[in-house]
Amino acid sequence: MISIEISALRVVLLGLALAAGALPASATEQAKERRDSRDVRQDSRQDSRSEKIDCRQENNKSNAACRQDKRDSKQDGRKDARDVKY
Repeated sequence: MISIEISALRVVLLGLALAAGALPASATEQAKERRDSRDVRQDSRQDSRSEKIDCRQENNKSNAACRQDKRDSKQDGRKDARDVKY
């Protein structure tokens, strides 16, 4: 009777140890996805700034139109970052 309980306890402890070992791998993968997603967002922000500066210097559009283009560009970058993360 006692040996059965000890065996069952060993199985439970082994299962917990295996589950705990799997957690850091998934957490590491999530961290990598967050970093990749953040990098995409940061790159899109910088690209949006450059596009707005170029737009204003060329005087092809009003400042409001250039501002809207920048917003659209940043929104596209956020969408791309979500695609990377999820």
